[in-house]
Amino acid sequence: MSDAGDQKEQHLRNHGAFYANAHAVADPLFDQSEFFDPRDLMLVKYEMLRRVQVDAIPVVEAAKRFSFSRAGFYKTLSAFQRLGLAGLVPARPGPRQAHKLTDDILRFIDEQVAARGLLSAADLAALILQQREVCVHPRSIERALARCKKRGR
Repeated sequence: MSDAGDQKEQHLRNHGAFYANAHAVADPLFDQSEFFDPRDLMLVKYEMLRRVQVDAIPVVEAAKRFSFSRAGFYKTLSAFQRLGLAGLVPARPGPRQAHKLTDDILRFIDEQVAARGLLSAADLAALILQQREVCVHPRSIERALARCKKRGR
């Protein structure tokens, strides 16, 4: 693989757009031209959708050619219909916010700090687990406190 190919692959990996099943893409277009790069997840998804919508290839066949499940095809189609090309961009995995640190837990933290003075994030995590039965990582507490401080709370 050339340096440009290595750079492209690294860039795709860094942005979550590298298709781990690139080796399994069996659509003829991806054999005929360097333009059709099976490592590019967005391109693979788009081409899979196009093959069904424009070339009238059955969903089962297209999913197989592009190494997707039928459910994966329909999930991709739904995202594309809702958001256009932006729907093909891989979503960041995991929670989008500190879902365990509810307003109630943040108030609890404020109360503990007011009553006991400055506590470490690990101590606060232990108190939250003990009294609220919610397991929160100390780093999540540190980030939440930094956000609150930034907002002037």
